[in-house]
Amino acid sequence: MSRQANSLSPVASPSGVGARPRGRSAQMRHTRMQYSLPIFAFTAALAFVVVLVFAPQTPAAYADPIAVGGAAAHPAPQSLSVIGPVSAPGARDNYTVTAKIIPVAPPVAAKGKAAAGPAVPAGEAQQIAYGMVQARGWGDDEFSCLVSLWNKESHWSTTAGNQSSGAYGIPQALPGSKMASAGADWETSAATQITWGLGYISGRYGTPCNAWGHSQSTGWY
Repeated sequence: MSRQANSLSPVASPSGVGARPRGRSAQMRHTRMQYSLPIFAFTAALAFVVVLVFAPQTPAAYADPIAVGGAAAHPAPQSLSVIGPVSAPGARDNYTVTAKIIPVAPPVAAKGKAAAGPAVPAGEAQQIAYGMVQARGWGDDEFSCLVSLWNKESHWSTTAGNQSSGAYGIPQALPGSKMASAGADWETSAATQITWGLGYISGRYGTPCNAWGHSQSTGWY
């Protein structure tokens, strides 16, 4: 009887208090861990959903969608106006280029003067003068004197101007507007200037050689 009683009595702990069997305690710890992990996972998932649904939107949430590479997926088209000539209006990289044409008024000639133009070549002017000299009955010697005279005065330039005196044109009329009596295009026309110049020489000196002699002695004619 004493041996059976000793085998059924619990094992005393070092502190003197009775202890549970070790097998049952391990089973309870395993059971708690088995149920606590699913509960923790469910709680974490539920918290994540609540944050997504009820958290306030940040300004970044309203930004335009960004395409791959950092460019806007749907950028708004923009326009650029250019003052001046362009090769061809068109569009590129969502920028539209258009040409803006600004009208420019043509130059206005001074009152009493024709519009200035390019000078007539000296050789062409001399050919015109040769025909007019022949028409007046003067010979080649007179024409030679005329060439020397107007070479000295203007080098046969229709646009030659004297800044100090105001003389102008092939014959260096003073003022140049005197030649308007021979034609309205006196400022640019070699024929008009030569016609006036030969009339002046004929009326004042008689012939080109007389005018050339006076110019050589006095420096003017």
